Amino acid sequence: MALPDFLVIGVPKAGTTALHAALARHPGLYLSAVKEPKFFLTDGPPPARGGPGDAETYREHVWRRDDYEALFEDAPPGTLRGESTPFYLYDLAAQRRIRETVPGAKLIVSLRDPVERAHSNWTHLWSAGLEPIGDVIQACAEEKRRVAAGWAPFWHYIGLGRYGEQLRHLFTLFPREQVLLFRYRDLVDRPADTLDRICGFLGVERGLVGEVPKENVTAHPPESRRHEVLSQLVRLGDRVLGQRLTAPLERVLQREGRARRPLTWPERQELLSYFAADIAVLQDVTDEDFSDWLRPRERSGGLVGSRPSGQRQARNGRPRGRSA
Repeated sequence: MALPDFLVIGVPKAGTTALHAALARHPGLYLSAVKEPKFFLTDGPPPARGGPGDAETYREHVWRRDDYEALFEDAPPGTLRGESTPFYLYDLAAQRRIRETVPGAKLIVSLRDPVERAHSNWTHLWSAGLEPIGDVIQACAEEKRRVAAGWAPFWHYIGLGRYGEQLRHLFTLFPREQVLLFRYRDLVDRPADTLDRICGFLGVERGLVGEVPKENVTAHPPESRRHEVLSQLVRLGDRVLGQRLTAPLERVLQREGRARRPLTWPERQELLSYFAADIAVLQDVTDEDFSDWLRPRERSGGLVGSRPSGQRQARNGRPRGRSA
């Protein structure tokens, strides 16, 4: 039976795509070719409908047990098998499914300032032409309506960032020594040390991977009439032809994309109102200080810079080539 020994379970827009690629270079680890199989998100087939782009994403779910196990069948003997689906932390039912299926799995969580995470998430969908609202604060105000309408979790800009309540539930299912938490900024600022910490947690040799590649870097196209028109075509085409039409349009949309712009302090304050209470829960649950998330940021926006030339936004539900 080929099941994972470890899972990167959170959080979206916190470097998990780059982390997956970095860990795949370690000879003692085998990472699934599909970076986000999303197996534990459902008990059967995923939904068929949702918000813009969701139907295409749902079609990528690896939801059958045999297909999921097949992702790990080629793992060399003696290697640890892993996958990365950063929505598992957010989905409390997924946490329970993991506990039932792989109770001994080690769990890895990258935590990012929730305001920065929400802004990066919004920018990702805005740059793809899927987000119709050109202001992150207004988009966040739409979240309850979107959730009620069945839009997929990647649209849950606020909910995905409430880590305190998510971790509180996780720790009722798994012992804390089975869970590794670190900050996204550690991955950006101290990649070698952070990767060594992860390798130590997994029990494989340190010092063999020291760099985190630029993967899934968010591009931030400026708001313009051109962006508006192309985005409308993307959303229309998504309902008719899916990726066959939207992928070429997405490349055009992001051609002028720059690094994500920083939020102003008033914008940050408005978004912090969604997260302040949960940050207090997070500090209580982890016994760590996250009070810096309640203050202005000295560094904000796209910390890893602009997207490398020729790179597209990642389609994380699709095979990525050799994984070990």
